[in-house]
Amino acid sequence: MRLFRAEAEGGASGAQAEHAHPTWKFYVLIGVILTVITAAEVAIFYIPALRPVLVPLLLVLSGTKFALVVMFYMHLKFDNPIFSGVFVAPLILATFVVVALIVLFHVFPHGAA
Repeated sequence: MRLFRAEAEGGASGAQAEHAHPTWKFYVLIGVILTVITAAEVAIFYIPALRPVLVPLLLVLSGTKFALVVMFYMHLKFDNPIFSGVFVAPLILATFVVVALIVLFHVFPHGAA
């Protein structure tokens, strides 16, 4: 089973011939992986023994799904690196802002003066 199409078969030339593009089988494989991760998330939620680590586990699995969707379905893995930077830079900034707000309200709870 071939998951990537060679550039010669795809008819690309010049600047477009920098990498092989995935075939439809590859996208189906990514879809199956996303489905398995989603099923794992649902299963983890219903396992009482995992309650203490529920949030970190779900965050890791959700982050993995997010990365797969961004890399492959948004084609950032195969595009010019500038597009990845335009997407990742605000994401990092937003992450820092959220973490800062969590720390701010955890360290300085509402009503403390």
